[in-house]
Amino acid sequence: MHAAKGSLCSPMSVRGFTLIEVLAALIIVSLGMMAVIQAVSQTASNSTYLHDKTIAHWVAMNRLTEARLDPSAPKVDESSDDVEMASREWTWTMNVTQTPVETMRRIDITVRPSEAEEGTSMAAVTGFYGSAIAPPGKAMVLWEGVPKQGPRNPGDRDEDDRDGDGDGDNNEEPPPLEPPEDADQPEMPEPTPGEDLINPPEEDPSL
Repeated sequence: MHAAKGSLCSPMSVRGFTLIEVLAALIIVSLGMMAVIQAVSQTASNSTYLHDKTIAHWVAMNRLTEARLDPSAPKVDESSDDVEMASREWTWTMNVTQTPVETMRRIDITVRPSEAEEGTSMAAVTGFYGSAIAPPGKAMVLWEGVPKQGPRNPGDRDEDDRDGDGDGDNNEEPPPLEPPEDADQPEMPEPTPGEDLINPPEEDPSL
């Protein structure tokens, strides 16, 4: 009995984790949890950034559309204003510059949250305004400075288009040439009455 009891209480028969092993396991688990938490946080941050960037792009496109639909051309300068969209304040800045084409102006618009620092932008768009741009819903472009030719009546003809075929050249046939009055012309003998010039009488071979 004493021998069996001594064997059950022996230190070699009961063994647990040491303090070092427990600390190593906790370090490994904590590093894994930190990586998971960082990945989830990065995903949430990217989703928020994409949401804000989309809203800022909508604000810029709305302002550009308003400028293009305005009957009067925007002034060549820089302007800025605040607007609310998606329960948030946004600040847009529009810079209008003159292009080499006299009737066309370039419009650059940047948008940032109102609480962001000045000079930063979350979205930017570029557009053009002018008579060289086709109006909405039309494909015809009329460039200013080029003479506009109005519709012509079907009966109207140019001075160089007298034949009326629309190609601008004159295809009239030249008048026939008449012989000079003093040219010598052979005189045809006048037929005698009853003479057949087409089928003359055959000669008698016996003669």
